[in-house]
Amino acid sequence: MGRVAELSGVSVRTLHHYDEIGIARPSTRTAAGYRAYSADDVERHVTAVEPSAVMRGQRPAGSAPCLAAAAEGLPFEDRSFDVAMAVSTVHHWGDPMAGLREMRRVARRVVVLTFDTDEPGWQDRFWLTRDYLPEFAAVLDDFPSLGDMAAAIGARAEPVPVPWDCADGLFEAYWRRPDAYLQTHVRRAMSVWTRVGPEAEQRAVRHLRDDLDSGRWAERNGDLTGLDAADLGLRLLMA
Repeated sequence: MGRVAELSGVSVRTLHHYDEIGIARPSTRTAAGYRAYSADDVERHVTAVEPSAVMRGQRPAGSAPCLAAAAEGLPFEDRSFDVAMAVSTVHHWGDPMAGLREMRRVARRVVVLTFDTDEPGWQDRFWLTRDYLPEFAAVLDDFPSLGDMAAAIGARAEPVPVPWDCADGLFEAYWRRPDAYLQTHVRRAMSVWTRVGPEAEQRAVRHLRDDLDSGRWAERNGDLTGLDAADLGLRLLMA
């Protein structure tokens, strides 16, 4: 399993989840119940789509082929792919609904990791946006509702709790490790900080540092230390 995860570029935990939701299932299982992946299971043809020349230039050597295109106008025939996947990117699209419909058009199955803003006060689910970065709410002002996005592709939605030791580096990854948000290289891997601007970023970091030093953060968020995962609004749409 570890070798398959290495070849696939994902964690073992992710492979288990892919199996559970039907994205990448093993050909068979051993007598003891372990997943057994064949060469055909691992050998999948992947095509990436990236509209940004800067991001395309940063792709590591050996990455999957990448086309310069946008989600709203995918240069592929209908049903060209088995699965189309978008991870934490829909909020960057000029027309999220059009992009989702394009994914549905070109693939037999669609998987989207996105964010739920349907619930009133959704920004209060995460202490970072609640207490230090209220500007985050404006970033998603015109974002479609989760219900509308699910309906656009005929998807069901599942919550995606973020584990306390999440290694992905997404905005919510360090909810139980607040010191990480004080590190510049950690924030540079998150698009949110660019969207809110340097003034909001500097203020948030300064206030967070003060609250960590004084113990105020621990007083407000001490209940988090006993949690292994937290629901911070991430949702998986599967169609």
